[in-house]
Amino acid sequence: MKPSPLIEIERATVYRGDTCVLTDFSLSLYEGEHVAILGPNGAGKSTLLKLLAGEVHPLPNDETHIRLFGEERWNVWDVRKRLGMVSHDLQHQYTENVIGLKVVLSGYYASIGTYKHQDFSYAQMARAHAVLEELSIGFLTERKLSEMSTGEQRRCLLGRALVHDPTALVLDEPTSGLDLTATFHYLDLVRAHMKKGKTVLLVTHHIHEIPPEITRVVFLQGGRIIQDGAKQSMLTEANLSRLFDCPVALAQANGWYQALPGHSTAH
Repeated sequence: MKPSPLIEIERATVYRGDTCVLTDFSLSLYEGEHVAILGPNGAGKSTLLKLLAGEVHPLPNDETHIRLFGEERWNVWDVRKRLGMVSHDLQHQYTENVIGLKVVLSGYYASIGTYKHQDFSYAQMARAHAVLEELSIGFLTERKLSEMSTGEQRRCLLGRALVHDPTALVLDEPTSGLDLTATFHYLDLVRAHMKKGKTVLLVTHHIHEIPPEITRVVFLQGGRIIQDGAKQSMLTEANLSRLFDCPVALAQANGWYQALPGHSTAH
């Protein structure tokens, strides 16, 4: 018997203002599954993340259902503890004066930074310090975000997502803006958690971000899923050229893929 999905979206249509961003959208993600959602800018990827975070809602419809961890009526705070989200947007919402430890601690309240009215137990403080060490950023405990590199900031946000030991990680273009060393280091950290059994949903337009452990790829274009299948059958030059509407050549090494410019008819 197949387990019930961690994330189950059925026939959701989502507007942002007057614009329909997701149309009749359905997606299921099972525990232990590693999935990449791949699509060009404007495909609806960030809206999907906001839907999972409870920041936007689908149009009311009898055929539309969203179940997270098997629950159709869920508390957004409970979900945020079980779904560790790291997004590009989140990084820009923090003020530059927040120190590394407080970025990680803010995961307990799903807040942006910490506030005086928030209490943290000894166990929570110990867990936050342990996560910083686990991510090799113990030295950032007292350092302000403004004094960190982009890669260090991103690792602090990963710590924020991991502090609850969530069932699943949802990563939005995790290596965007990072140099090669920081990119490789960050992807190593993510892969280590996949190997420990953490379910990962990666949302990106960067093919080089898709780790070898990802087994399923979903193509998102114009607010609709246009293809969904096993990674090897999805990541082909023909498929990617159609998805991104430009000629794409592919290079492969050690389970990783890289997109290169394909043959154009232009002279």
